Amino acid sequence: MAAALAAGALALGACSGGGTVGFGGGGQSSDPATVDYPIFYVKRQVPLQADGTLMQDDLRIMNDAVASTPTADLFMRASASPSATETNITTRITGTDIWDVKDVDTSPDGKAVVFAMRGPLPAKPDVTMPPSWRIYEYIIASDDLHPVINPANDPDPATVNDVSPHFLPDGRIIFSTTRQNQSQGILLDEGKPQFSAQDEARQEPGFVLEVVNADGTGLHQVSFNQSHDRDATVLANGRVLWSRWDNALGRDGMSLYTSNPDGTDLQLYYGTNSHMTGTNNTVVEFVHPRQMDDGRILTIARQYTDVDDGGALIIIDGAKYVENTQPLLSNAGGTGPAQTAATSNDVTTIPGPSQGGRYNSAYPLHDGTNRILVSWTQCRLLDSTQTPPAIVPCNSTTLNTANPVTAPPLYSVWMYDPAQNTLLPIMTPVEGTMITDVAVAQPYKLPNIILDKVPGVDLDQNLVDAGVGVIDIRSVYDIDGVDTASPNIATVADSSKTAPGARPARFLRLEKAVSIPDKTVVNLSGSAFGTTNYMLEILGYVPVEPDGSVRAEVPANVAFRLAVLDANGRRISNEQRAWLQVRPGEILTCNGCHQNATAQKPVSHGRQGLFNPAWAGAAASGTPFPATIAAGPGAFIPNQGETMAQARMRVSCTSDTPACKQMVPGVNVVYTDVWTDPAQATPGAPINLRYDDATQFMTAFPTSATCVTAWSATCRIVINYPQHLQPVWDLTRQTTDPVTGLVVSDHTCTQGGCHSPKNAAGAAQMPAGNLDLTSSASDDDPQQLTSYRQLLFPHNIVIMAPTPTDPNATQVVPVGPYLNAGSANGGLSAQFMSRFAAGSPTTHAGWLTPAELRLVSEWLDIGAQYFNNPFDPAVPVN
Repeated sequence: MAAALAAGALALGACSGGGTVGFGGGGQSSDPATVDYPIFYVKRQVPLQADGTLMQDDLRIMNDAVASTPTADLFMRASASPSATETNITTRITGTDIWDVKDVDTSPDGKAVVFAMRGPLPAKPDVTMPPSWRIYEYIIASDDLHPVINPANDPDPATVNDVSPHFLPDGRIIFSTTRQNQSQGILLDEGKPQFSAQDEARQEPGFVLEVVNADGTGLHQVSFNQSHDRDATVLANGRVLWSRWDNALGRDGMSLYTSNPDGTDLQLYYGTNSHMTGTNNTVVEFVHPRQMDDGRILTIARQYTDVDDGGALIIIDGAKYVENTQPLLSNAGGTGPAQTAATSNDVTTIPGPSQGGRYNSAYPLHDGTNRILVSWTQCRLLDSTQTPPAIVPCNSTTLNTANPVTAPPLYSVWMYDPAQNTLLPIMTPVEGTMITDVAVAQPYKLPNIILDKVPGVDLDQNLVDAGVGVIDIRSVYDIDGVDTASPNIATVADSSKTAPGARPARFLRLEKAVSIPDKTVVNLSGSAFGTTNYMLEILGYVPVEPDGSVRAEVPANVAFRLAVLDANGRRISNEQRAWLQVRPGEILTCNGCHQNATAQKPVSHGRQGLFNPAWAGAAASGTPFPATIAAGPGAFIPNQGETMAQARMRVSCTSDTPACKQMVPGVNVVYTDVWTDPAQATPGAPINLRYDDATQFMTAFPTSATCVTAWSATCRIVINYPQHLQPVWDLTRQTTDPVTGLVVSDHTCTQGGCHSPKNAAGAAQMPAGNLDLTSSASDDDPQQLTSYRQLLFPHNIVIMAPTPTDPNATQVVPVGPYLNAGSANGGLSAQFMSRFAAGSPTTHAGWLTPAELRLVSEWLDIGAQYFNNPFDPAVPVN
């Protein structure tokens, strides 16, 4: 069969262009370039299935979990010429053993190369065990090859993996890793063991970005995504650009993000709503970005898997667009497209044959020619009608056969010249070998160096010491640059025109992702999660000011999201589907909130320069906001342009002891009107939904007693249904006669005769409202309580349904659920909650207190999980 495959490759020639691009011949006489700099690439055996087809990669699996690992090495070619000398750089380490190599990058001065390598590997490796991926550096002039982090001094276990390295302009290296150093420190602060948290698909540990000095010291984490951050590169302005796997809360895509090298100022860069731009409007992911000389971004657009390890080569005008048809304000009126094909050959991004072949990697030259060094494979098919099967070229005849099968790829190094529209070979393709991860050691202009921010100089030392940053929102009523307050923000903020109690937005809730361990740490059952596949904690609550503004502390170095709440502590905003982060001392600013994108309105946010703020703030310095206290210690007099939150917190930070105490969140939902001047309007009624109010909250706190009285960055509200919700249903709610001591009324939810399968005498009954709130094990899931299942899932009941022929006939009827997991204001949840509201016409009015309803509300809003602590002794496990 091998001879047939080789013959097929030779016969292919330039038959599979699939477009108008010109293809050079395969002979050594075809010299495509005068690139007098070394090029680097990985040469590996093509990994094949037993049937001879390619063992497909998957962008979501960073640890390359394959059944067998072909050997690979890093090679250097003296120049980008077919006649140049080729040198195996890594053979001094790999020898005859099986090693793997990937993710090659070169330094701005062209003198060094970094890449990821692991080995020696057994024939069938266990990816959860060493040897793991590590970063290596090669110094060209001295021929020195060494690991960046010396294994003898590595502070982390041998099971961690480091991939995707890139040189920062100051000589440090940024890379993707499962080390999660700062995140693991946070785990210790939370009283949990240290471990590398799983990605949100729970397939492998999440890869985050970390930075290390060239000598292996100074290792620290700079990104805190809950799935993978990969393919980091540096833009000319010094910011880091990478591909982020957004896989939270209904999202699933790899888009481009950017931040400073120290992790501050994290922003979306491009692509959250441009994924449906592949062949026939199918999905693509954006990976392996590199900036070209003209500032545009060269990237591979491909599907996660089943696309022969490659995709289309596209160029993104990210300086003008955040999405394919959504411009920045500076490019207002631009209609796109922001994406253009880098080459003219017809590359298909869906599984199956691609007539224009596919690109595995690409490296733009920095010589003003716009040429691109690429790893490209021609389109080839496997003809199984021949014996042995043969490789045949892609053409109109072979592509139109029934169920054409793609032959193993023939990735090799080519030079694409857009001026000539030619794709010329640097290396003759070799059957059974694939050349990937191409890079050029060509000096280029050093990107701008952005120094890490220094505590006490660039960052507030007190915030750094407290382990917090600050989030500053101009107005939650600003939705994508539109004032959505009724009739407008200025009117809503004025207590003489809008009563404080009539304002819709009253609180902001800070919600944090829970790190999930792998099965070797805790083998969690699916029942532990309940209605979701994730767990969440609550960091705290802060009030929303009358103009919708917020300025508050938030724990640093964690993935968190925000929720805008009403006076009952129930979310009224969209569920946020992207993780935010702040570094210690960082101030994260935003104009307002956003609508989640839809097919009808695919608008992105999360990048500066997309929308003008809808709220201008104070009209003049020294003039009080309308209807507010104008003098004395309770006055918050603004400077021009300040929001009410900015003015209040500026005063708090200069006048309060401790400083800035009004910026500190709390675990209780508490509001006091500090703004309204009683001489001009009626102040708002206080709101006190407190865990520590013994008259309203009589069950276990879902947080520590310390956090109830003094919030810190380590405070967490952790709601586990059996420990915090079930006791609400079981709590004895009796009223007794003060004289006789006899029970006058009993509103205990699970008492016999109420939401119980037994009546007061202990006999079987249909629970009231067909809702059993007892703590018995569920018949549907024995690892969950009956009350949990019946509140959140449909269940069947049997009712009498007599017929003329059978008076005892029964019928099975589905009932429930009674609550909306993920929304306390959802239709079912709102109906349930309203029964307990004071003044409700239902029989249950006042039977649950406002503080208890707050607990139910926050539990529903964050997802109604069964457990939110994977280490609780009672958590369901396999």
